[in-house]
Amino acid sequence: MGSTLSEKKNHQEFEEILLDSIDEAFSSLGDKVKNVIYFQLENKFQLTKKQIPPRIVDFSDALEKIFGLASKNLEILIMKKLHGKIACSYKWQGPNWLVPDVTFREYVELLRVSFENESKIVKMEVWVDSEEKPKQLA
Repeated sequence: MGSTLSEKKNHQEFEEILLDSIDEAFSSLGDKVKNVIYFQLENKFQLTKKQIPPRIVDFSDALEKIFGLASKNLEILIMKKLHGKIACSYKWQGPNWLVPDVTFREYVELLRVSFENESKIVKMEVWVDSEEKPKQLA
């Protein structure tokens, strides 16, 4: 089944919003630092700016190799910028005492799916105990 023109437009628009969010997060470190990060991504990790949205896992891995544990702070900043640009709300279906642990990659995917097609439901797994099997939440 092929994608409709509207779906392709939404996909392209999300990628642009994601890249803007990444750019803003990098810019908060200064323009010189932003340029060095993009240079490193392209030359050391063969990841151009335009390739980031479809290669978000590679992007996250590259940030971790560049910044170490500090990459998580940068990913959180990107998520904040992205969240500010996309009006999405989520209803937590799990118990009140359990806070979902969503990675950068999962968060970007959740927002992408929500942005591109509001009728889709994204399932995520939550580990309650290291001895238990994952439980799927809708």
